[in-house]
Amino acid sequence: MQKLKDIKDNIMNKRKVNYKDLNDILKISKKILNVFLVLIIVLAVYICLRVFKELSVFKIILNILSILTPLFIGIVIAWLLNPVVNYMQKKGIRRIIGVSLSYVVLIAIIYLILNSIIPLAYNQISDLSQLVPKIITNIESIIDKILGHFNNIDAINASDLKDKLLSITNSYANGIYNDLPNHIVGIVRGFIAGAGTFLLGMLIGFFLLLGFNNVGDSLMIFVPKKFQESTKALATKITKALRGYVNGALFDATIIFVACSIAFALIGLKSPLLFALFCALMNVIPYAGPYIGGAPAIIVAFSQGMGVGIGVTLSIIVIQTLEGNILSPIVMSKTTKLHPVTIIVGLLVFGHFFGIVGMLLSTPIISVGKVIVEFVDSKLHIFSNNEEIMEEE
Repeated sequence: MQKLKDIKDNIMNKRKVNYKDLNDILKISKKILNVFLVLIIVLAVYICLRVFKELSVFKIILNILSILTPLFIGIVIAWLLNPVVNYMQKKGIRRIIGVSLSYVVLIAIIYLILNSIIPLAYNQISDLSQLVPKIITNIESIIDKILGHFNNIDAINASDLKDKLLSITNSYANGIYNDLPNHIVGIVRGFIAGAGTFLLGMLIGFFLLLGFNNVGDSLMIFVPKKFQESTKALATKITKALRGYVNGALFDATIIFVACSIAFALIGLKSPLLFALFCALMNVIPYAGPYIGGAPAIIVAFSQGMGVGIGVTLSIIVIQTLEGNILSPIVMSKTTKLHPVTIIVGLLVFGHFFGIVGMLLSTPIISVGKVIVEFVDSKLHIFSNNEEIMEEE
């Protein structure tokens, strides 16, 4: 305030203005305005999300997206394979041949994965289902031991409490056996429906891939000419950010799968590959994913025995600690470049409104949003400060 008063006195007395002080004041004012702008944006986003939730807009959007699922699958496949096809095209291979070769390799990889995973998953699920009675027996034994310490306490009716807990346990066990055929039929139906959707998406992706490089140019007709170059630059940055996130997530998940498979197999956990695959898939969810993925393995491990349970728990802690503190920061620092607090807040917001799907999509969406904000700021200088707002003549 004193600087502002001095500048005012200088102007009133027609003395020379101190432009350095004026620049300092304007810069501070701009920072304050930026803070208010960020708060307004956050508030506006929150209000929009609340209104959309009340009006069930999200359900309508999800229904539309479910109908267009094959189209999105085709776009993703074309987007992932386009660099490979472009590389072959640069080597003199015709694009249609490159696309065909890419699809042959993709189909071969999918076949090999399914041919190895489906029998393995069937066998391990069968082993796991045979393990259920043992799990129930161990739970009953634990309940019996714990409540046995309360037999001599008159205020606690240990016998009735034991009967109620065992009744609940047996009810869940019978529910698993009775509902198992329905679950299997549901899984088969879902697999067939998903396979049909994926095949249709692959067909759409094939035709999109033939002219994928021209898709951007075709969309540019809807953009005014003076903004076309900027739009292309922004699209390139978004593509780079998304591709980096996908590559990093796949690499991270692969490392988790291999490490967990080896650890679970050595410790003696039943169905190690199945639990390792679940850990790898859930690891795509930042921060919360490792806990979600590790919980089933730990529960089943303790049902096998205290030693197996402790071993699996320690292995998950060690693997996730190394992954979270060494591997993931190195990978994400070169891809999303997002602050951990930003990722956590995004998980909370998207998880609240969209559930597990929102948690999966939060990081790439925030990454794209960051790219867009930085690009707009580079053009309009909304958040960045100029070196000098005013210069002395």
